[in-house]
Amino acid sequence: MALQIDQIRALAERVAASHSLDIVDLEFSGGAKHRTLRVFLEKDAAGRARLAELAATEDSELPKGVPAEMLSGVTHEDCEVFTHDFGTVLDVEDLVPGAEYTLEVSSPGLERKLSRPADFVRFTGGLVKLQTFTAIDANRHFQGRLTGFEDGTLTIDLGAVKQKGKGRKSAVGVQVIAVPLTNVEKANLIAEI
Repeated sequence: MALQIDQIRALAERVAASHSLDIVDLEFSGGAKHRTLRVFLEKDAAGRARLAELAATEDSELPKGVPAEMLSGVTHEDCEVFTHDFGTVLDVEDLVPGAEYTLEVSSPGLERKLSRPADFVRFTGGLVKLQTFTAIDANRHFQGRLTGFEDGTLTIDLGAVKQKGKGRKSAVGVQVIAVPLTNVEKANLIAEI
């Protein structure tokens, strides 16, 4: 029986919704006896809105200097309850073939992975690092401020971050690049604290 990742994702989204959570990402890795299913959660839109309101108060216990939008709002209790419910249903439905696997559930973290168009729209204005499949101006690795996402293309202001690494001389003078989402191999937020 092959792993049915789309069915697992759909099941995870249903269980998460019942707890006012959203699935940010889902990964399956390993082989044989060292298989791991990782699920990254955050509060749903209403929960994130409440979190933003809380962050705006003076006596807030949330980290200072971190934009509320970057916080997932997920607690240990959220992860525990989701793990119990999702793990039970996952085992009953037998969607992960074989007896042994590890289920890990957590927040996506401050330097979360960006992959869906909605991620790039939501985090426009944030600092990002990305790697492309094919080179742009002789480079595949970039860091900068995500200034826009429109028609499947990201706009990155490279002047927002000092560029590192070999071959950066070819990009001298280039401050803004356009990267088609289809050319993005990997993208993550950069925490601004």
